[in-house]
Amino acid sequence: MAQITLSNLRHSYHPNPTSDADYALKKIDLTWEDGGAYALLGPSGCGKSTLLNIISGLLVPSEGKILFGDQDVTSLPPAQRNIAQVFQFPVIYDTMTVYDNLAFPLRNRGRDEDIVKQRVTAIAEMLEVTDMLNTRAANLSPDNKQKISMGRGLVRQDVNVVMFDEPLTVIDPHLKWKLRSKLKELHQRVKATMIYVTHDQTEALTFADKVVVMQDGEIVQMGTPVELFERPAHTFVGHFIGSPGMNVLPCNVKGGAAFFGGEQVSLEGPAKDVADGGAEVGIRPEFVSIASNGQGVEAVVRKVADVGRHKVVEAIAHDSRIHAILEGEAPSAGEAVKLQFKQSQTRLYKDGWLASSPEEAA
Repeated sequence: MAQITLSNLRHSYHPNPTSDADYALKKIDLTWEDGGAYALLGPSGCGKSTLLNIISGLLVPSEGKILFGDQDVTSLPPAQRNIAQVFQFPVIYDTMTVYDNLAFPLRNRGRDEDIVKQRVTAIAEMLEVTDMLNTRAANLSPDNKQKISMGRGLVRQDVNVVMFDEPLTVIDPHLKWKLRSKLKELHQRVKATMIYVTHDQTEALTFADKVVVMQDGEIVQMGTPVELFERPAHTFVGHFIGSPGMNVLPCNVKGGAAFFGGEQVSLEGPAKDVADGGAEVGIRPEFVSIASNGQGVEAVVRKVADVGRHKVVEAIAHDSRIHAILEGEAPSAGEAVKLQFKQSQTRLYKDGWLASSPEEAA
């Protein structure tokens, strides 16, 4: 296991890149600590797979370097990086038994058979597949095949990092939560450095201690699930994480105050360092409520979705769409309401980036 450092990393698939638009990855500086559980989260085409392939050695970056601990591995092939990788589709040998599949990475490196048996038995117990060890892999269900594929990645104790590339994509939805829980449990037991690549926020937030959010080849934020939810560093993070995502509303800043549709919005803290002019207010639907005192942003309810535990209200105010998550009674479509924003959760963004601070209360 090792700390992984990416320094001044850039990559282009163009032979002669001339601008940032030619780069799939744009200046990545990142450190993953030894033994951590991390997720790379972002939409298709944001650079996740390119970054994963560079870490694994399948691609050599156009610029920058990769360190495993103190070792520069930038030019080393995958075989010399001592990594394990789990893919979307299970990589197992159907003609082998589950035992032989789990044992293969160890036997391939000439490990003593006593060590092989010890590790296979331990991993099988963790995966809860002990009763399947003598079963041919061809007879397994898709979720159990992916379990074995995960086990093959974890059976070696000397790996620097275990990387998961969308490992639950082909798994039935009702089985995904089981594998997510199992993977989290495995990390807590084996303490290996793990990097989980996905476009699914639920998978990322439930697995990782820290999540790296990517957009257009850049890292826009790295933080804990709570940090990403409560204080998105960029409006993209606010949009991408949450269901519905953060409400991002156009506003004007004047004299340190923010105005939405001509009405002042109370922020978590003053905007004194933000120049007068256009900006954006960000507030998550969980912190929008219907005003009971007659004060708030005037809006008209467009539709209401009852999702069981709560209702999702979509309203229009000053030509902007606002979502609110409400428990209990909710207004009806077409009804005029006034919306309140919880001040401590109301952020200000300038050019997409977080510009307010809670340290000085407004």
